[in-house]
Amino acid sequence: MFTGIVEELGTLLGRHHHRFTFAADHVLDDAKTGSSIAVDGCCLTVIDLGPGWWSAEVVDETLSRTTLGELAVGEPVNLERPLRPTDRLGGHVVQGHVDGVGQVTTAAPDLAVRPPPALLRYLVEKGSVAVDGCSLTVAHVDDAGFGVAVIPHTAAVTTLGRRRPGDRVNLEVDLLAKYVEKLSRGT
Repeated sequence: MFTGIVEELGTLLGRHHHRFTFAADHVLDDAKTGSSIAVDGCCLTVIDLGPGWWSAEVVDETLSRTTLGELAVGEPVNLERPLRPTDRLGGHVVQGHVDGVGQVTTAAPDLAVRPPPALLRYLVEKGSVAVDGCSLTVAHVDDAGFGVAVIPHTAAVTTLGRRRPGDRVNLEVDLLAKYVEKLSRGT
């Protein structure tokens, strides 16, 4: 479980088949083989690590549901370690399970995203959404998508300040909204 508060901007160092290697420093402080690290909002498991780098195997299921397969070597990524029970919850509850891929329609600071149509029902004004793993508050929702206000600090220390119209982003909607929908259907 994560908070959506990005801890570090890392870099894709290399990719060999399904093995991805990332440059990082801060998120490796207490990491070991088997640890989880969220990359652009997608929870990955550390399979190998060394000073300033770590690797994960990314399965076909993850590649088909996220933007990770589109990453180029040298490209920056948002990194976050999992929440500890004693940590402050500065963002919102983020699982690191990407619900879909959206497309940026307007760049930050007034970032607008067109999500897959099936995800629109989970987005409400002043609700929570994770975009590339960043916890954000929904500013508005319409039939075309949703918008969020990206503060200058977030734009500077995450990939959100680099996103341009047409870029694809990983989206995770609020888990509680999905449970409420399921329970209200009685299934």
